[in-house]
Amino acid sequence: MLANDLCVAFFDRSPVNPGHLLIIPKAHRRDWFAMTDVERQAMAALLEEGKALLAARFQPDGYNIGLNCGAAAGQTVFHCHCHLIPRYVGDMSDPRGGVRGVIPSRQRTAISQQAKAL
Repeated sequence: MLANDLCVAFFDRSPVNPGHLLIIPKAHRRDWFAMTDVERQAMAALLEEGKALLAARFQPDGYNIGLNCGAAAGQTVFHCHCHLIPRYVGDMSDPRGGVRGVIPSRQRTAISQQAKAL
């Protein structure tokens, strides 16, 4: 669907939300840290192109960008892939904390600590 010399982007087969894109390197790389700087730049370029496509086609209210690196971080497909997930007002009851919510029991603690620091 979208591509450059080093990466491709396509819609996820099991989308979290309408428009969920995956961006992957063409060469096999286990995760973000195994990619070259040039491959990371190519992935970032497709993130920008993908965002423009999603904005025009789906009009999301926000985005999550995610990479899981290693089994302990939730990686189940060991070929690097970046999720560009469109977010919509009301798609969950309380989106505060974003990616910090990956460990739900720690999310509120982190938010409380940030609030105290302000």
